[in-house]
Amino acid sequence: MTNGNDDAIAILGGTGDQGLGLALRFARAGRKVVIGSRKADRAVTAADEVRQKVSDADVSGSLNAEATAKAPIVILSVPFEHTASTVKGLRDALAEGQILISMAVPLATAVGDGAARTLGIWQGSAAELVKSLVPKGVEVVSAFQNVSAHRLQDLDHPVECDVIVSGAKAPREKVMQLCPLVPGLRAIDGGPLSNARIVEEITALLIGMNMRYKLPEGLGIRFTGLPD
Repeated sequence: MTNGNDDAIAILGGTGDQGLGLALRFARAGRKVVIGSRKADRAVTAADEVRQKVSDADVSGSLNAEATAKAPIVILSVPFEHTASTVKGLRDALAEGQILISMAVPLATAVGDGAARTLGIWQGSAAELVKSLVPKGVEVVSAFQNVSAHRLQDLDHPVECDVIVSGAKAPREKVMQLCPLVPGLRAIDGGPLSNARIVEEITALLIGMNMRYKLPEGLGIRFTGLPD
């Protein structure tokens, strides 16, 4: 169990564009947000930025391990090259029953190649890599990889994107409940965590399409034919 608020959401890497966008959106929805970073001052600065844009935000900033201990749901929003080291650094902070959301995508930029390609991972996906590193009893769910950081930070407009959520059934359903907090986001049941392999590849596809269509604000994805 954590010592934090049952409604709190910790966002590790909340100082980056996508993590900050999620922090803004969840804070605006009235959820308590704890931003984590490897450097406490950067996390505090990001929290201040959220308060500037969302005046009544319940948000704070702290080191990654401290942020992790304050929330039942933790979002890992760090570049792929820092994913393994970040998770290893959280082993003492993570507790049984917590949900760790992996947003990581193994983009080839991690080895100096292009962002429109991915790297092969022995575990199959970045999310499965994270799962292999967490303590027993910590649930790992894959989500939010394909949501545009630009659109998340544009609080005047809905995001208009489907979020494919993959993982074990119970934690998957809890993460799906976060999506409606962001106007325009719709949760899609992505099944088991192994399906993160497909979702992560979609990210590289979208990045390439953003380049070809010259869309710095970022594309989103929608699935048709789903029941209401």
